[in-house]
Amino acid sequence: VQLQASGGGLVQAGDSLRLSCLASTRSFTDLSLGWFRQAPGKEREMVAAISRSGGGTYYTASVKGRFTISRDNAKNTVYLQMNSLKPEDTAVYYCASTLRNTVTPTLYDSWGQGTLVTVSS
Repeated sequence: VQLQASGGGLVQAGDSLRLSCLASTRSFTDLSLGWFRQAPGKEREMVAAISRSGGGTYYTASVKGRFTISRDNAKNTVYLQMNSLKPEDTAVYYCASTLRNTVTPTLYDSWGQGTLVTVSS
């Protein structure tokens, strides 16, 4: 699976941004998909994940109520809508996938290149 993330940029606190990740695969509906981020000097963390059908989602506590993950199986694309952005959301964001139906971060084994999100105060 090849994953291509896009949509990052420089925004101000309180702004919104939508990340997209296009998957080059014939089996998109077999994939659980996730968004991860890594801030400078910090470990990579899972931000959100979505099940194969889209019926199940996971969010890390710090983004609940602000971020929404979704997928469009017809377009082989997963999105991360980020609202009310905070400076602490600044990070490189990565999309990732797994053939397992899971939100366990360590089981995500296909990664896209990152897209940088910078939130100024």
